[in-house]
Amino acid sequence: MTKLRIGIVGTGFIARTHVDAFRRASILFSDLGVDPVIEIVADATIEAARAFADRMSIPYATGDWHSVAEYPGLDLIAIAAPNNLHFPIAIAAIAAGKAVYCEKPMALTSAQAAQMAAAASARGVQTFVAFNNLFAPSTQVAKSLVDRGDIGEPLQFFGNFDQGFYSDPDLPASWRTREGEAGSGALGDLGSHIVSIAQHLVGPIGSVAALDAIVFRDRPKPGSGMGYAAKPLENGPREAVQNDDLMQALIQFECGTLGMIGASRVTAGRVFGINWELRGTKGTLYVENERANELHAFRMSDKQDDRGFKTILCGSQVEGFRDGFFGFDYGGGGIGYFDVKLLEVRGMLAAFGKPERWFCDFAFGSENQAIVDAIQESARRGGQMLKLAGEP
Repeated sequence: MTKLRIGIVGTGFIARTHVDAFRRASILFSDLGVDPVIEIVADATIEAARAFADRMSIPYATGDWHSVAEYPGLDLIAIAAPNNLHFPIAIAAIAAGKAVYCEKPMALTSAQAAQMAAAASARGVQTFVAFNNLFAPSTQVAKSLVDRGDIGEPLQFFGNFDQGFYSDPDLPASWRTREGEAGSGALGDLGSHIVSIAQHLVGPIGSVAALDAIVFRDRPKPGSGMGYAAKPLENGPREAVQNDDLMQALIQFECGTLGMIGASRVTAGRVFGINWELRGTKGTLYVENERANELHAFRMSDKQDDRGFKTILCGSQVEGFRDGFFGFDYGGGGIGYFDVKLLEVRGMLAAFGKPERWFCDFAFGSENQAIVDAIQESARRGGQMLKLAGEP
């Protein structure tokens, strides 16, 4: 089996999911053809990088991400750093001839994302964007039903990704609340996932009209801890929140399908509130992601006396599940967030080095970023309907 040498940039929660997924993939899946080995990690400080490397048993650590891009012999660079670093790291990795696995949103702007995609195409390196929700068994089964024609032609798509971490007005400010580091707020962090599902199930989005809001205008400076577990600096200053806490958009797909997309980081009680519904001429599908294994399907093709929403327990129907998790010949089997990440990484590793284009690559991510940018610009213009470039 070929060793796949990996470098990771970032040491936060998402970096931990990368390490977990790469290592479990090598343990659980026998058909990958590659053995992922993480050789180096980078963070903003050498202390943070060394602490992460020691904890994860990674041989090398650095406080300069350029060292990862330049590290000899690496096959893949995984970018799990704040959004403003995605572009420079990816461009450097591509220039060095390394494949890139990048967290979403792909970049701060659609111009950056397009440049990343063009650079990768010109250099001939593989790229992967981490839209993990496309690998949830419920999404995969839904895609197969849509492609099979079970719900006919799509008519409407509705989707929201809601979380409640920022419902606490004293959760400290971070890079996520600063436009220069994150770009948009809930839109890019959460809404890009819903956009990816819409792209995957229905196709390109052609027009958007959106509104957004900042609910908590300022937040305390951080004192201790990281991410959503951070604690405020006691009696310290506060800083302005620079990007959206929530947004809502009307959309029209290029095929004519209508829809709505929303995102919120201030929805009390929600953790992974990724809920979507796709209505077609012959049926309807919907998912409530906090019941992650369930896809609800109504099909007009059912006998009239038997029509109604049926709950499909998803799992063993999707590629890799029987090999890596449970070898059932029927749907079901428990799954959580880290397992969905694992299925994403499994798909990526199985595609590594193959000539076929990976469906969730920088071209897909660039299209996603263009939609995010259009939504953000429409909100800035007070909800004006905007057409995306390339629409007839």
